[in-house]
Parts: sequence; C-alpha cells; structure tokens
Amino acid sequence: MARGLVNGWGPTMKAIITSSVIVLAAVTAANAADMPLKAVKAPPPVPSWWDSVTITGLVEVGASGNSNGSAGGNFGQLFTDKANSGFLNQASLTVQRPLDPKATGYDFGFKFQAMYGSDARYTHFLGEFDQSIGERNQFDIVEANALFHLPWLTSGGVDVKVGQYVTLEGAEVINAPDNALYTHSYIFNFGIPFKHTGILTTTHVNPVLDIYAGVDTGVNTTFGNHLDCFNCGDNNKGAAFHGGFGLNLLDGALTVSATTHIGPENPNVSSVVLAGVDPNTALRYLNDVTTVWKATDKLTLTTDLNYIRDDGFNATGYGVAQYATYAINDWLKITGRGEIWRDNNGFFVASFPGNLDFVGIEHGNPFATAISGGATTYGALTVGLAIKPPVPKQLEGLVIRPEVRYDTSLNNTTPFGGGTKSSQWTFASDLIIPFTIK
Repeated sequence: MARGLVNGWGPTMKAIITSSVIVLAAVTAANAADMPLKAVKAPPPVPSWWDSVTITGLVEVGASGNSNGSAGGNFGQLFTDKANSGFLNQASLTVQRPLDPKATGYDFGFKFQAMYGSDARYTHFLGEFDQSIGERNQFDIVEANALFHLPWLTSGGVDVKVGQYVTLEGAEVINAPDNALYTHSYIFNFGIPFKHTGILTTTHVNPVLDIYAGVDTGVNTTFGNHLDCFNCGDNNKGAAFHGGFGLNLLDGALTVSATTHIGPENPNVSSVVLAGVDPNTALRYLNDVTTVWKATDKLTLTTDLNYIRDDGFNATGYGVAQYATYAINDWLKITGRGEIWRDNNGFFVASFPGNLDFVGIEHGNPFATAISGGATTYGALTVGLAIKPPVPKQLEGLVIRPEVRYDTSLNNTTPFGGGTKSSQWTFASDLIIPFTIK
C-alpha cells in the first residue's frame, strides 16, 4: 500500500523528496568532515617475562653503645658485636624475578643478591669469598638461585628452588628491612642456620598447607671437602635434610612455620676426630617453629620457638622469643622483644673477636678464636622504634630504628664485659636507605 502511495505521487513531490535526500546527505558528510577522528585503542601488550624482573638495593648503617664499655664487645650479638662502634652493616643489590603466585602453569624465576658490609663476616658460604677480605667490611653472595613452578601433584603445584638460598627457619632474616629491630635475637645468631646450597621444594597442598622438603650440603656451606681443609666449601662430607610445613590460617592473619635442618655440621679436622667425633655422621638438629598472628590492623604478635642439638659433642640449646609490634600511625611503629635462650653446654653462644674468626671456627681452623659464655641461660629484653619520616619519592622506604636492649645471665654466670659482668645495656640505632633501579 505504501509503495502504491509513493508511485501515486506526482513529479513535483518526487523532485522535492529527491532534493531533500541530497541536501541531508551533503549536511551529514560536512558534519562528519568537521568531527575529529578518534583513534581506536589497541589492547595493551601482554607483559613479557622480563617486565617482572626488578633491580633493588639498600644501604644500612648503624651504631651501638655498651654500658660496660668496649671490653668484650656486645657479647651475645653477632652483627652488632663491636661495642661503642659504628657499622656499615649492609650495602646490597638484588636482581630477581619472583615466581608468579597466581601461576597455574609452568613458571620460571631467579634471585641474585650480593652484599658488602660488616654483616658479611657472619653470612658467608664457606669457600666463597669467605676469607678473601680480612677487614671488617667484606663481600658476600647472599642468594643465587633459580626458581621453578611446576603444576604437578596438587592444584597449587610445586615450587622448586635450586642453588644458594636463605634458610626457612626463624622469625628474623639477613635482609635488614624485613626485621622489626636492629639487633638480632639469640635464636637468629646461634640457634638456626643462615644459608644453604642445594635444592628445596615447596608443595602447595591446598590454600592452608605447604610442605617443604630439600637436601643441601649443610649450614652455610657449598661443595668440596677433605681432612683438615681450612678453605673448602663444605666442612664435612655429609649431606643434610631441610624441610617442614607451613600453615596459612584465618585468611592469612595467622601463619605457622615448623621447620628442621638435620645433618652433620662439625668440621672434618683432626682435632674433632681425635675428640671421638665422626664429623661426617654426627648429626646436628636445628628445629624452629615461628608463629605470626596479625591480631588487629595495628598489632602483630610473633612467637619463635627453638631447639638445637649436636650429637657429636652432646650439646643442646633451646629457647623462645616473643615479639609484639604495634603501628602507632603510618610512620611510627614500636616493637618489644623478650627472649630466653639456654646454651646448656656453652657450645653455641660465643664471640669472635677477629674478622675471620667466625668462618675460621666453621672451617675448624685451629688458629681461629671463639670465646664462649659458658653454660648460661640468657635473658634479653629489647624495645625499639621504626620511624619512617616523610622523604622525597627517591628515598621512599627510608627507616630509622633506635632501640634499647638489656641482656643478662639468669644463672649467675658472667659472659658480658669481657667475662666480668652478668649483664649489659646496649643502645643502638640504624638507618636503612632502600633504592630501586628497575
């Protein structure tokens, strides 16, 4: 019907309609010409593997004063061992590509961390730069490892770490910014390993449970050994087991890590053999349970339980450290740490007056010196602040950590003040300046 109506229009009406269509088309074209062209946005490029590689570093300097003067140093402390002295504790550089925690397929990463400073005297891998510098500030490779995520066994898969890496154990770590306080606990100094060379697996059984298992060359060791070798990478010929489990509870507000390291750790030297110890089979057990509970948005409670035994010398040590950290505001935190640690035979806790004495004792060098505190139950109370003042973006993350610490013998021995005092007060502070290159 509509078609018939149009066909019935006269020539005049058809001409009007035709002219109107032509004008409308011309106007539309003119308007389109005046409108700016909008570029079609291409989808963002898929991030490459290299995009997640980071290069970061830090510088940590500090100082410590002792109420007993300089005699005997700060006994019971390793990384802040020199009384009334300043330290370049760490100048470190870290290049890493962590594993993607959301990876469901295969993934690959790595970590390399090197450090220069006074802390390196105690963190060396044996046989690796451990005696190349005799001064207080030394060079150390903290970590050098390859990382793999394998979508095997469970829905969470298995993470594998191969190479040189820090231990699973303890509430404190080598990397300074990851600790709440400047000075370290007896557990960190004397009750756990620092580093290992080997292979370590983490099986993510489910969102709650992780299982750790690995084999390594021992505590702070690499490879190679023969009798009376004071420069070898391993101080004996025995391998060690490192493992345990981790729990992630209350949606991450509560974590528990129970770990152990079991293997021969005494040096393969004549003096140890003559003492009736087989360095290659006498086991040392280092056990630790660390619980971290974020009780509120501001309060975090950490408990560190420790037990260590050496079968070769029939020596034991054990104790507990309790931490409480409270965030007063965005730039100020306060941390208290109380600790009791028993060195049952005077075998573990010692001071090392020379810059190479600690690694010398690990190697079994008869010329190295270790000064024991005897069979002592140590008590320590530490209160410190973490102050993050407003700084330019280039210095973001800068922190100042002043603290006061009291160490005492709980069984009337005198390990402090050069063997003349039953206690000591130390007053210390450090400054950490982090930086990012990539």
